[in-house]
Amino acid sequence: MTEGKDVETMGFEEAMASLEELVSKLEKGDLDLESSLLVYEQAVALRERCKAILEQSERRVQKLIDGPEGPELKDFE
Repeated sequence: MTEGKDVETMGFEEAMASLEELVSKLEKGDLDLESSLLVYEQAVALRERCKAILEQSERRVQKLIDGPEGPELKDFE
């Protein structure tokens, strides 16, 4: 699913779906070593993309909950 696509332009849902697909391929265990490494590298890139999107989203939410007397930051649970 990620072949030929730029991971940096993927949205969260697309990146997660691609990541889940790659994890399934790895879990099957029928790839040779080189293919497994390539799939793993793609999975790491997708994981980093998802992490970056989530961090950006968290910053946006924190900005939205700033109160009139300064930030009212609360940890996500």
